[in-house]
Amino acid sequence: MAGHSKWKNIQGRKNAQDSKRAKIFQKLAKEIYVAAKSGPDPNLNPALRLVVDKAKAANMPNDNVKRAIQKAAGNNSGENYEEISYEGYGPGGIAILVHTLTDNRNRTGTNVRVAFNKNGGSLGETGSVAYMFERKGYLVIEREGLTTTEDDFMLEAIEAGAADVEVSEEAFEVFTDPADFAAVKEALAESGYEFAVAEISMIPSLYNEIPEDKQTEFEKNA
Repeated sequence: MAGHSKWKNIQGRKNAQDSKRAKIFQKLAKEIYVAAKSGPDPNLNPALRLVVDKAKAANMPNDNVKRAIQKAAGNNSGENYEEISYEGYGPGGIAILVHTLTDNRNRTGTNVRVAFNKNGGSLGETGSVAYMFERKGYLVIEREGLTTTEDDFMLEAIEAGAADVEVSEEAFEVFTDPADFAAVKEALAESGYEFAVAEISMIPSLYNEIPEDKQTEFEKNA
């Protein structure tokens, strides 16, 4: 896959994200709730298993996870979250795809539009940037402490079912078909690898450098 590393973009914001743990747990609880509506057993519900694994990686307490699942299984609160995507452009014309989980479509739409407008961007029409992204499984294994060579890892990942592998000094990045994500993740985990990122995500087909005079503005709101 050509272009700049997605991991470098994530890594640059990791410390800031870690300092917002309560908000992260709240977001994960909503994701668990939505996924659990299709079945409360992670062993029978791949979508739920994926988000539960994501919650564990974020060190979300098990009690929080259980409460979110139980809430979905016996929901009498009238809550109803839905997933909505927005497309637009950020500072420097950078394409942005925003996925939201909301119980109020109108409020969220207004908030997203205001966020774009206030920070040097603009909200686009449906389809304006989505074609630049592809849904893929994405795994990151940091190389610090690993003795595995680049060639050996690439061979191992491809044999596990990976569609593509990117290698940098900092990390191995593994891309999969969404349907193969769980199997590839499990195979690499059984080989002893630990994941800094494990998700099904919308991956850009190409990456552009953000203009230097726009970088602070973009990173502030990323």
